[in-house]
Amino acid sequence: MNIGIIAHLKHPIKKPFMGGLEAFTYEITRRLIDKGHQVTLYASEQSDPGLNVHVILSDIDYDRETFSRFRSHELSEDFISTHHAYLELMQDIDGKGHDVLFNNSLNYVPVTMATLIGTPMVTVLHTPPIFEMKRAMSHERKSGKIRYVSVSNSNAVAWQPYLNSCEVVTNGVDMDAWKYIGQPSGRYVIWFGRIHPDKGTHLAIQAARIAGFRIKIAGSIADHHYFQTYVEPLLEGDVDLLGNCQHEELNDLIGNALCSVITPCWEEPFGLVVAESLACGTPVAGIAKGALPYLINSKTGCLTSSCNPAELADCITGAIKLNREDCRQHAEKTLNIKRMADAYERILMDTIEQPGNVPAL
Repeated sequence: MNIGIIAHLKHPIKKPFMGGLEAFTYEITRRLIDKGHQVTLYASEQSDPGLNVHVILSDIDYDRETFSRFRSHELSEDFISTHHAYLELMQDIDGKGHDVLFNNSLNYVPVTMATLIGTPMVTVLHTPPIFEMKRAMSHERKSGKIRYVSVSNSNAVAWQPYLNSCEVVTNGVDMDAWKYIGQPSGRYVIWFGRIHPDKGTHLAIQAARIAGFRIKIAGSIADHHYFQTYVEPLLEGDVDLLGNCQHEELNDLIGNALCSVITPCWEEPFGLVVAESLACGTPVAGIAKGALPYLINSKTGCLTSSCNPAELADCITGAIKLNREDCRQHAEKTLNIKRMADAYERILMDTIEQPGNVPAL
């Protein structure tokens, strides 16, 4: 297949990943290339050149300190630049020779313009419903040119009022890249990901303190106001703030932790941190929001339905008693990237073979 993959443009697609969507886009692109397909990744300038990147947005304004494109945080400037990048791409996309487009942009422009092009498109819903996407999809659904896929059952349910139904392909991680550690050497718990109000870092620190465990925090500061207001005041001797870690270091940190504390404060559609933790053999203590209750079971994690740190502390106490081998086996069976890549390959091939046969919605 000749596949054009449309990336989102908030961050470059390269290691170390800024978040789960960067990791997803990198891995699916690499695996489709490894399967022998001709793949072009439409992404920003600093993305990994090994992914056969066609640059559609300059990274000259990308700020590695704030991890944003414009230090001024002017939404209009960011919005307009992204809009025009996708608009120029879609205007010429039929001339690129692609058999199918694999859209992971989270942007309304590719969806809106899908009705004006001849190349069939598969769009992955990586987020809960957002206003601009809902509007674009309402018009696109009249022609039914796009095949939609959700990254989790919970996210598919959230989109149901706008799509009625869609296929689900659960995200996965490379089990060969995540080393299983059956006997952790640390006496700490870990929280890892982007430090952002949606991720609830401060709740993890409070819960670990109540439970009596040291906590290591690994990840970049995605929201400085949140960090300074809610996280920084909690930084005492029992908290290690480690920043964004390279893969090997992160693997050792997760694998040697007693458990991972995962604290979504929104209806998170997936959360690769769950799969990464379980792949290392590390059980999960967390808040039962979004996809998290669908991704673990009673053998691999303990969840609370509230954001009460005391209840989360009880989950930490329960999670550290779980069998680590069960965690790894669960990840291999349900959260394996090979299974994910095979599923997307099948969907893309089916879309090429039957471009007008979009599942009834």
